[in-house]
Amino acid sequence: MILDKNIEFYREEAAGKMFKKMLWLVSILFTLSEINAYKYLVVNPLPVKSHSILGDALVDHLVDAGHEVTYIAVFAPQKISPRVTHIDISDNLKFSPEKELNLKSIMDGKVMTNSLFTYVPVMLEIGKATLGNPNVQKLMADKNQRFDAVIAEWNYHDVYVGFAALFNCPLIWFSSVEPHWMVLQLIDEIPNPAYSTDMLTTDYTPPLTFNQRVVELYTQFFTRFIQIFYLSGLEHDVYNEYFAPFIRDRYNTVPPFEELRYNASLMLSNSHISMNIPIRLPANVITIGGYHIKPNIKPLPENLQKVMDKAKDGVIYFSMGTNLRSNHFPDQVKQDLLKMFGKLKQTVIWKFEEDLPNRPNNVHIVQWAPQQSILAHPNCLLFITHGGLLSTTETVHFGVPIIGIPVFADQYVNVGRAVKKGFAQRVDLSYSLAVDLEKAIRNVLFDSSYTTRIKELSAIYHDRTVPPAKELVHWAEQVVKTKGARHLRSPAFMMPWYQKMYLDLILVSLVVLLKFLIRFNYSTIATLDFYDLPKMLSYPTNIRFVHTATDQASQNQYKQDSCVVYYRRRLAARRGPSKFRLLVLVLGNLI
Repeated sequence: MILDKNIEFYREEAAGKMFKKMLWLVSILFTLSEINAYKYLVVNPLPVKSHSILGDALVDHLVDAGHEVTYIAVFAPQKISPRVTHIDISDNLKFSPEKELNLKSIMDGKVMTNSLFTYVPVMLEIGKATLGNPNVQKLMADKNQRFDAVIAEWNYHDVYVGFAALFNCPLIWFSSVEPHWMVLQLIDEIPNPAYSTDMLTTDYTPPLTFNQRVVELYTQFFTRFIQIFYLSGLEHDVYNEYFAPFIRDRYNTVPPFEELRYNASLMLSNSHISMNIPIRLPANVITIGGYHIKPNIKPLPENLQKVMDKAKDGVIYFSMGTNLRSNHFPDQVKQDLLKMFGKLKQTVIWKFEEDLPNRPNNVHIVQWAPQQSILAHPNCLLFITHGGLLSTTETVHFGVPIIGIPVFADQYVNVGRAVKKGFAQRVDLSYSLAVDLEKAIRNVLFDSSYTTRIKELSAIYHDRTVPPAKELVHWAEQVVKTKGARHLRSPAFMMPWYQKMYLDLILVSLVVLLKFLIRFNYSTIATLDFYDLPKMLSYPTNIRFVHTATDQASQNQYKQDSCVVYYRRRLAARRGPSKFRLLVLVLGNLI
């Protein structure tokens, strides 16, 4: 008994010591995490729900890693945390695209959805409204405010580089879509338009035909022209109006906008190879597509769970996203869609903003749809979508084939690539939507290759060494730790454009070649008339060019004088030099 008591005593003592050690270890880890906590400024200015989802997820991952975030956003973050300070810019809701993106107006051709001149100026106006917001102005005026890095969403302009200059910290660009060439040029070089398409203006997918390459080259050249001679001036004005006074007040000097434009450290891209084309990307472009999808999907609401569980023939999910409202469809199109859905064996879940009378029994209307939870259900067979990148990412994540109805911006490219990869069909927005959609539904459901292909791509999507959320946090921290991640900068970024294209070497090579040809073939060229060339070129055999001087004195003179002087004399001795001889003489004098 005494022995048992002693053993019990020592066990309790050992347990107490172990508890103290664990408490000490936890306190050390907590202290270390506090030491490595950074302060980030996240700029997410668009009044669009899908962009808000991406911004909120980015903030959540940084906060979960122990960092502090000041969040400039239209919508308040869903997750409340003492580590998050929300800078309210809800005034930007006046730029909400819902009014312009009316499905009936688009179908009637009253709205241009892919125009550079309507899209880019609106983005710049949103930038000006963001920087002019009183809450943002207050943040910028606070001289005690410090950040370790700025993460700003790129919106087809570069004015947010001013935040990095104001707070004297590195800048990380965030792209909500696959990297556009206009943002890639800020950290590397413009990709080749022969295989890199402009997602804003065209819906081509490589490999491109000759005509498509012509269009892409013209589009990139024209856009670059607009950027240099129109947009760049507006960006300078915004920078000088909103950033320069605060920067001057802090540091007495204001760095030039062009110097800041190309000073970003990193770009986080909401893309992945399973959805995009495999173009070459620099080391400081990190693809984090799917980071907004949480590993633990929320369960479905009870009513939807019952509907999907009882759907023995499967479920078709139909949603036009957060910006496009299905109730804006023309009445006839809505009735045609209901009639078409009623003929299907499958259960249809349609995200619709209001109830629909006289709907078939297999059609269920939901005003708000937990999209990820629906796609995760094993009975979900098909997703009819507008083709936004979030929806495309989620369909690859959960392995569900799609029918895409693209409407604006990058949706055409997203759907086009999905079709090219073999897990989608495209249907254009028109008054015959119901007929076209019925054909596409039957094609996808009765052809197993669509499901097989999306499962293959889903496996590629999930096969990553590091989850995208951890990738995001790691590189955001890496930029701060290395004070700007200068080691990731591409050497191509430091070279002038003409050196990248070898134009200087090509020019030197051409000059040397031309000089060689003129010096060693000058004698034959000088004796030819301009109109003799076709005759000479039509000979079936090669012609050896030799010196044609006949008398000894002329040959000695040729050896002593330069070619140019000699043939100047020869030409002067003739009655009148032809145009071709004059050209040769001029080239000889130049070289």
